[in-house]
Amino acid sequence: MKLRWIAAVALLVGLLTGALGYAYTVVLPGLSVARQEPPALETNVATWLLHHSVPASVKAKRNPLGRDVTDIEAGHMLFQQKCEVCHAYDGGGKTEIGAGAYPRPPVLRDLIPKLSDGEVFYHIRNGIRNTAMPAWSMPDRQLWQLVAYTRHLPLIASMEPPATLQKVSASARYVGSQACQSCHQDVYARWSTTKMANVVRDPRLHPEAVVADFSKPNPLVTFSIKDVDFVYGSGWKQRFFHKVGNTYIPYPAQWDITNKTWSKYHVPDKGGDWWANHYPDPKGDNSGRPTGPLCDGCHSVHFDIATSKPAEWNVGCEMCHGAGSEHAARPTRNNILNPARMDYVQANDTCIQCHSQGQPLRNPIQGKYYDWPVGYHVGLKLADFWKLEPHRLGELSFTHFPDGTAHKNRMQGNDFTQSLMYARGVTCFSCHDPHGSPNQAILRKPIGELCMTCHGPNTQNGPHAISIEAHTHHKPGSPGSQCVACHMPQIEQTIANVNVASHTFHFTTPSMTDSLKIPNACNTCHRDKSTAWAADALAHWNDRSPWRMAN
Repeated sequence: MKLRWIAAVALLVGLLTGALGYAYTVVLPGLSVARQEPPALETNVATWLLHHSVPASVKAKRNPLGRDVTDIEAGHMLFQQKCEVCHAYDGGGKTEIGAGAYPRPPVLRDLIPKLSDGEVFYHIRNGIRNTAMPAWSMPDRQLWQLVAYTRHLPLIASMEPPATLQKVSASARYVGSQACQSCHQDVYARWSTTKMANVVRDPRLHPEAVVADFSKPNPLVTFSIKDVDFVYGSGWKQRFFHKVGNTYIPYPAQWDITNKTWSKYHVPDKGGDWWANHYPDPKGDNSGRPTGPLCDGCHSVHFDIATSKPAEWNVGCEMCHGAGSEHAARPTRNNILNPARMDYVQANDTCIQCHSQGQPLRNPIQGKYYDWPVGYHVGLKLADFWKLEPHRLGELSFTHFPDGTAHKNRMQGNDFTQSLMYARGVTCFSCHDPHGSPNQAILRKPIGELCMTCHGPNTQNGPHAISIEAHTHHKPGSPGSQCVACHMPQIEQTIANVNVASHTFHFTTPSMTDSLKIPNACNTCHRDKSTAWAADALAHWNDRSPWRMAN
């Protein structure tokens, strides 16, 4: 009995000694150093205590506000006012105060999904002891509005490159988007209506895909719809392919959807796309321009250049998530790729592979010149397969304006990689939902609301003005008061007089139009005014630097 008592005391003394030793060597030296990262043990213990500090009755509470959009927006405004200073607009905690707090603010996008509504409510109301998280004395409704908004934080990719790139098993096979439908019914239903899911369609199977008017004779149209094996496009233009051998050839006429008219479609051998002189077309009918090396890698999933066959036509699920056979057989998080869990370079590569102008690093490949990144698939590093189209500053080219902004469509990636948004971890799918949405350009929110997800008057990301109208100098609700009007002007040609939005987010001044012939947002809207008028108007905006506006 005495020996047991002595052993117990010895054990207790040992534990106390160990605790004191840990405190002396790890905790005490850092008590006054907030820059120090918390040790893993401390973080794990604190997290465990945090989860077990909330009464069970509170954990079980559900948000009584549900998913009401008005309450979520109200929560967003409260988050901007109360939380952004530490947690940042995206919940990542990378702010001047947040980065200097001890312990660091958690990454809310990772933490919130693990907590119940009741837990989030409890921590906002009561604060968290021994951290910088205060207790907020607000009405319950406002607290619940904050709870609602924290589940809708912006999708910002990690700035830290992963230790290893995400990859799917080498034995995984492509099984087609249909294999995803049974488990992901809502996502599949939304995706199936998108333009990406319907890039190329057989008019015999999908007569509704034909938007061109074949009813009236036109000298440009030397074919009928019965001669068409694939129709391409449904947004701005529609082109028509016919099969020749194991590839397709585009007919030399296209339908301008906006202007409802036919126009010639033929890339000149010189002064146009880089690949044109490698595929000479003396007849001018595109008969020397096969879609296999020039188009099909982006109009399909896993196009095999050896067989000239894809795993699936159109931009299917596996284009962004990798070969899915193992995931379909045994669905787990670890046997499928998800760009949302990748760092910002990998995540954006998923889209840039097709939404950019460039060339494969090695060309020709097996005797052919390709206009898409042969060999790349999601999970790999795009820069190992693809180089963006080069540009010389000050030069107006087929692809670029003199400042490096894209001159033509399908160059969103060329633009975006120059932007501050890209450098801050914003991804293409931060704004666009590739699974589909009812909004223009499959945006996650209506265009007038989307930018406000991260930006707002006098917030960390600006604009630094008392209101949006004070920043834009346009009436509320007017086209000129939309963020995209100035920061994403439609200056990149897709067909005839139809342009698409720039993705550099730069503001082009009227003086740059005069000196470099780059269209500016002011005169793009005010077509009846001169650049001198636009420059004078900006000179009277006292919240803008006159020197910046003059350059």
